Amino acid sequence: MKFSVATYNIHKGFSHLTRRMVIHELKEKLHGLSADVLFLQEVLGMHQRHAGRYHDWPGKPQHEFIADTMWHEVAYGRNAVYRNGHHGNAVLSRYPIVAQENADISAHAFESRGLLHCQVNLGKGAPILHCLNVHLGLFERGRQWQIRALVDRINETVPHDEPMIIAGDFNDWRRKGDRTLQEELDVVEVFEAVKGRPARTFPSVMPVFRLDRIYARGLAVVDARVHYAFPSGRMSDHAALAATFEVVQKRP
Repeated sequence: MKFSVATYNIHKGFSHLTRRMVIHELKEKLHGLSADVLFLQEVLGMHQRHAGRYHDWPGKPQHEFIADTMWHEVAYGRNAVYRNGHHGNAVLSRYPIVAQENADISAHAFESRGLLHCQVNLGKGAPILHCLNVHLGLFERGRQWQIRALVDRINETVPHDEPMIIAGDFNDWRRKGDRTLQEELDVVEVFEAVKGRPARTFPSVMPVFRLDRIYARGLAVVDARVHYAFPSGRMSDHAALAATFEVVQKRP
């Protein structure tokens, strides 16, 4: 069987440089991707000040607003909590999410980060799919610690014979974490597998840095795409990534 995924840092529903509220446009564009499983970062679960300021602010958390009738299964991991609300990572799925856990991987008290681990049931005869949604820190030392926490968690909780996808905003512009993940977890980065190197995704206006990634293990990569078509400067400061996979059938 084949299925598709996408990952996108939605910048809390605001445009590049936080000039405009664009959550309604984002929802439309994300629905256009038609991914079976969607990994989102910087998702506002609640923000009272924005709700009072914008007359068309959604009356529900952003992940639920985006999911609507497209994705019936939603998991949200709250990472940063402040006076007016909170934000974190979310996984939206057309398939049942049978288990979820949000792990705190904050390396500093002033930079809250999390790792949302969901187990997805792809259907009869298919193995459980492990989906790990991450948003790593801005500082190199902290990222190295977070990568180690990610590796340790996977080694402890994800059976090697069950397929896995790790996706999100890695902020790993020097690719140090990339080497660690591939060497220690036996994963492939999908754009490297298809196109020879990870995609440039930041800033969306003129992408230079390869910050966003999709890694896979136990799956065949069918294709990988960067969605620069999201209007530059009108949406998030990141580009969206998408990939299609095929479940590898194990021989009896």
